[in-house]
Amino acid sequence: MKILLDTCAFLWIITDDTNLSPRARELFSDPAHDIYLSAVSVWEIAIKNAIGRLPLPKKPEQFIPAQRTRHGIASLALEEEDTLYLTRLPDLHRDPFDRMLICQAIVNGMAILTPDDSITRYSVRSVW
Repeated sequence: MKILLDTCAFLWIITDDTNLSPRARELFSDPAHDIYLSAVSVWEIAIKNAIGRLPLPKKPEQFIPAQRTRHGIASLALEEEDTLYLTRLPDLHRDPFDRMLICQAIVNGMAILTPDDSITRYSVRSVW
């Protein structure tokens, strides 16, 4: 399975946070799954870090790639097709980052690893 990490799931994985469900840990740890972090999540983390809402031990441009590599997570670029899919989404969730992750997951045939119930209201496969 191809799994796209929600931003919070990525942060919880790299910090071994107890908010990460046992099933999420199992899915992430299974080598049969391809795990991705979207450029959208990187953008969200960088913005939150810049405004002081998400302190990181190093600058995002150093920290995020290092953590992706350390945990075997691939990078997923944001493509034009992903962004254009946004026009097909119903307006059920206001978070622009989550909406783009939903688009990317649908367009790329991925499941989203997320605890966010708002995301499950869309026609996208989510796992937690």
